Amino acid sequence: MEWDVERFGAIERWTILGEPRRNSLSVALLRELLDHQARAAADKGLRVVIVTGAGTKAFCAGADLKERARMDEGAVAGFHKTIRAAFDGFEAMPQPVIAALNGAALGGGLELALACDLRIAAEGAEVALPEVGLGIIPGAGGTQRLPRMVGVARAKELILTARRVSAAEALAMGLVGQVVAQDQLAAAALALAERVARNAPVSLRQAKRAVDRGLALPLGEALDLENRLYQACIPTADRQEALQAFAEKRAPVFKGE
Repeated sequence: MEWDVERFGAIERWTILGEPRRNSLSVALLRELLDHQARAAADKGLRVVIVTGAGTKAFCAGADLKERARMDEGAVAGFHKTIRAAFDGFEAMPQPVIAALNGAALGGGLELALACDLRIAAEGAEVALPEVGLGIIPGAGGTQRLPRMVGVARAKELILTARRVSAAEALAMGLVGQVVAQDQLAAAALALAERVARNAPVSLRQAKRAVDRGLALPLGEALDLENRLYQACIPTADRQEALQAFAEKRAPVFKGE
């Protein structure tokens, strides 16, 4: 088993069980991740997923280099097909996904975090895309997702220098949204997930789709997409529940319908 899955009501926490190897990405880990994503996508009672790593040193140190050293070119190509499917899977999931960076997020580890919707980091965490120093380039979304998140100039600087960035600097550039003490990370990630999970599930799905899909469209088409996704919320039972709860001055009870 490569992942530990814990359930907290409408929230799940997925923890990489690879502390001795710095939670690096193996083929088995990625295949198991794809299975968890498929299961989660079909779970209407699941509203938010937290992804983190075991221990305090590494969230994920990227590809398992010992495993990679045994791969021929064909196997490497297959690995990259799998890693792209797994990371794209976070964006395809209907639930928002929070990356809780308990330690270093390097290479594919940072690319995993970039594929999530929200990021929170422990104070000692560092992030980097070191690939150009290894004779390759970020190949699991880093060259595309990072510029969209922090801007082209900043992303090029980080990618071309391959330097490590502290949690504080990652916060300043908008790469993570919150930095907390290491011993507070689990609770802070769960609190963030609870703030998201209390909202209407249909609205969460539609809002995530609007942002992710709209980024690839010209503004006019993106606004049309937003309108279609907005209109799909109007006839839902959750919207009616929100209106009734407002009138009755109580918290709404959403069912994802």
